[in-house]
Amino acid sequence: MIRARKRFGQHFLHDPGVLRRIAAAIDPRPGERIVEIGPGRGALTQTLAARAGRLLTLEIDAELAATLQARFAASSHVEVRQADARGFEYRALRALGPDPGGRVLVVGNLPYSVGKPILAALVEAAAAIDEMALMLQKEVAERVAAEPGGKTYGALSVLTQVSVAARLAFLVPPGAFSPPPQVDSAVLHLRARTAPPVPVADARRLRAVVRAAFAQRRKSLANALAGGLGLPAERARAVLAELRIDPTRRAETLSLAEFARLAATVA
Repeated sequence: MIRARKRFGQHFLHDPGVLRRIAAAIDPRPGERIVEIGPGRGALTQTLAARAGRLLTLEIDAELAATLQARFAASSHVEVRQADARGFEYRALRALGPDPGGRVLVVGNLPYSVGKPILAALVEAAAAIDEMALMLQKEVAERVAAEPGGKTYGALSVLTQVSVAARLAFLVPPGAFSPPPQVDSAVLHLRARTAPPVPVADARRLRAVVRAAFAQRRKSLANALAGGLGLPAERARAVLAELRIDPTRRAETLSLAEFARLAATVA
């Protein structure tokens, strides 16, 4: 049996109940395309292969990838690639087949060390993906799915939820993995939006405004924007006054709509 490698942050999922719940979260059907990120020893891969029209797995560990390639050599609808999921072109998933009208699903047990970069790449390609079930460190998953007003709500929440609807599906204890991690995990369910929840004319400007607002969470919104965007304090207060947003508010109290309006007004 291949041992977990620290440099890849490997924790192999083995709990049958958790495996079933992950598959149920996306409910794959014949004709649909699934991408599995970090299949590891293939505990979930077998279940997905039995239900998918086509399954593509992305495994960074060459030894694990070779083992899975041999295991699924007779399954023509399963492709195992030795690849870094951070750099995969997810926008091309619609072309994978077999049914152009079938859903595109992504499942992943993401290494904690690179979970956020992989999540960012997936969210950026959200138009090509229908649903996702992603295993992340519990704290990260909570931040992604957080609503305005709490301490966990931040830039990650806003910039993810602008593209996808996010909910924390269920928690996963360390004992579900081998070796067990030192932190709790959670499965995050992401669903593509049929239409943007708020109008975003300039995605780069929105990212800049959101990151500036949360960069110094203890500061008032006006001061955080002034410092983060290099604006005169008077200009930051004037923009907020124009939008009827109290300049003394904190970033975590703003809704997606308020951030979108702010990004469209700040110059």
